[in-house]
Amino acid sequence: MNTIETIKSRRSIRKYKEGVKIPREHIMQMLEAAMMAPSACNTRPWEFIVAESSERKEQIMAAMPYTQMLKTASLAIVVCGRPDLQEGICQGYWPQDCGAAIQNILLTAKELGYGTCWCGCYPAMERVEKMQEIFETASIPLAVVAVGEADEAPAARGYLDETRIRFL
Repeated sequence: MNTIETIKSRRSIRKYKEGVKIPREHIMQMLEAAMMAPSACNTRPWEFIVAESSERKEQIMAAMPYTQMLKTASLAIVVCGRPDLQEGICQGYWPQDCGAAIQNILLTAKELGYGTCWCGCYPAMERVEKMQEIFETASIPLAVVAVGEADEAPAARGYLDETRIRFL
């Protein structure tokens, strides 16, 4: 599958085949792709927490009500921002940088045959604080990415909308 095919075939998956174990090698490929994302001044303002246990996934679902797909997903990747790593002209770009890392996770997972769902955490501070407490981290949980073998095939929702394009 080439990059454009991967982009066009990616979907947000909310139902996964239960009991599927994702090999550590595949998890590391997703995280390597995340860390290959561009970032302001190459500050790489991110951390990643991989939650595989049912207990940890239950904690996430309790803290973030829109993550119920974790009941069947194989794992959750919590993408956390590190604004403390950015200063000067690079300061404040960590949400965009982490967003680029998340997109790389989604596309790599698709390439490896997995489905994903990007669930936002930041800027909902009540969710952020609960997630910081659960994972005992000072970094800022930006999103949770559910990963697993898809047990549904939703139709595409994205499309080219030429009314939102201007050529000057």
